[in-house]
Amino acid sequence: MTGLWILLGALAAGLAVGIALRLREGKIRPPRPGKDIDADPSHLPDRVADALGPAVTLVQISTTFCSPCRHTHARLAMLAENNDGLRHVDLDVTHEPDIAHQLGVLRTPTTIAYDPDGTELLRVGGVPDADTLLDSLRPHLAPA
Repeated sequence: MTGLWILLGALAAGLAVGIALRLREGKIRPPRPGKDIDADPSHLPDRVADALGPAVTLVQISTTFCSPCRHTHARLAMLAENNDGLRHVDLDVTHEPDIAHQLGVLRTPTTIAYDPDGTELLRVGGVPDADTLLDSLRPHLAPA
């Protein structure tokens, strides 16, 4: 009988963790707390700082064998193509995990939005909802 209770407890714990992870999928979060970021992009890894442009830049952190990364890439590329002042850059960190570590990225895909000065605006873990992401970025985009 004790084994049955242990099994039920393990199943309940697994279900709770699964639900919690599912609820976080694709949610927009503000920049990482505790980061004292100034307008100098020197705090960013070189590949990220080089990717910044005159517009809001969506930096997608991906890996080679990540299936959701392909969906994210297609969604963000279309979003950037259809909106002036928005740029998309996909960084594959399969062979450069130190970039993900420096940015505090624990999963792929993760999308981080930066303004032209290198200030982090928001981040999304998982495949973002295009409309919600665009609404969150609207205050940072130049008026059309």
